[in-house]
Amino acid sequence: MVIFDTNILIEIYRGNDLIKSTVERIIDDTIYISTITAAEFLVGAKDKRDFIRLEKELEDYTQIPLSAEITEVFLDIFKKYTLSRRPDIADTLIAATALYYDLPLYTLNKKHFQFLPGIRLY
Repeated sequence: MVIFDTNILIEIYRGNDLIKSTVERIIDDTIYISTITAAEFLVGAKDKRDFIRLEKELEDYTQIPLSAEITEVFLDIFKKYTLSRRPDIADTLIAATALYYDLPLYTLNKKHFQFLPGIRLY
């Protein structure tokens, strides 16, 4: 099981064959995304028709909603690293979800996450 960062969804949507083949190698039957990833993906819609198309794409993924426990992990990370690393809020929420559920995170932006203890990046 793996949780995807937003950039992976975008590359799949764009038809990136390299990403698609990597996904086929690492995935079992369930692909997870954070609700933050879903929101970041949808914000890229150009118009209403594109928004509907993006919503349909999200049906292929199991969304993990934010919870009090994920929020607690997020706040711990943010308090610890906000001054030294200036982490992005969305990235930190996605990382907190991966850490809470002990899921490897598939991302193209490893530098945004690699400083986090315990994070497993793919």
